[in-house]
Amino acid sequence: MGNTVQFRLAHAGDLPALIDIDSVAAHDRRRAELLQHWVAARSCHLLLLDGHLVAYGVLHHHFFDSGFIEMLMVGAHVRRRGLGEALLQHLVSRCERPRLFTSTNRSNQPMHALLARNGFIASGQIDNLDPGDPEQVFFRPGVGAAQPAM
Repeated sequence: MGNTVQFRLAHAGDLPALIDIDSVAAHDRRRAELLQHWVAARSCHLLLLDGHLVAYGVLHHHFFDSGFIEMLMVGAHVRRRGLGEALLQHLVSRCERPRLFTSTNRSNQPMHALLARNGFIASGQIDNLDPGDPEQVFFRPGVGAAQPAM
C-alpha cells in the first residue's frame, strides 16, 4: 500500500464497508442502525487509504449549538499509523461552530493522548453510561467560526 489519504462524506453504498471496519457494528445491530443514521444525516466522514475505506468519524453540530465528534473509528488492521490523527484533524477543520467537543471512556488512554496532541482539554465527565468507566468530555476551540465572547 502507498500512502494516499483522501476524505469524503459517506453514502449509503459505504454501509457494508463501514460495518466491516467498526469493532462494534458487526455484532451490535444498534451500531449498524446508528451508522445508517449518520450516513443519511451527512455527518459521517470517511478516510480512504489508497482508495480503501479504513476509518470514519462522525461530526455533528447539535451539541449545545457546538460541534461534537461523536465517533472516531479506525479499522484494526491500520491502527497506530497516524490515520486517527489525520481523521481527527480533518473533523476539526470541518467544525462549523466556535466550540468543538468530543468524549471517550476514561479507560481509552490512546484516545486521551490523541486528543491532547491535538489541542483538546478535559472538560468534564459523564457517569453511568458504561459501568465503572466514566465518559470523559474534551473541548477545543473550533476553527470554522469566530470565537465566542467569554
